[in-house]
Amino acid sequence: MLRLTHAPNIAIAALWVDALQQAGYSASVQRYFLGSVAGELPPDQCQPEIWLTNDEEQAGARALLDALQNMPQRRWVCACGETVEGGFGECWQCGVAMPAGLA
Repeated sequence: MLRLTHAPNIAIAALWVDALQQAGYSASVQRYFLGSVAGELPPDQCQPEIWLTNDEEQAGARALLDALQNMPQRRWVCACGETVEGGFGECWQCGVAMPAGLA
């Protein structure tokens, strides 16, 4: 088994492991319940960890995790003048869809 990374919290760990498993990697979360003892143990020792069962999958799994952690963010200005950032596909102010050329 090989530890790929720590996750900042259990929700992110679950999302990363699910994405890895959907891509066919043998990933699992370890230290799932240790967050409740942070303070009794050092906090950095209580973070959830992402592990692979098969060491041979390391390169592909690390590439996928890197892509998940560094997703490009869009920024566009709507016709109403509102700046929309992140992964939003429509303006939060007026509800107009993002222009097709930006998608």
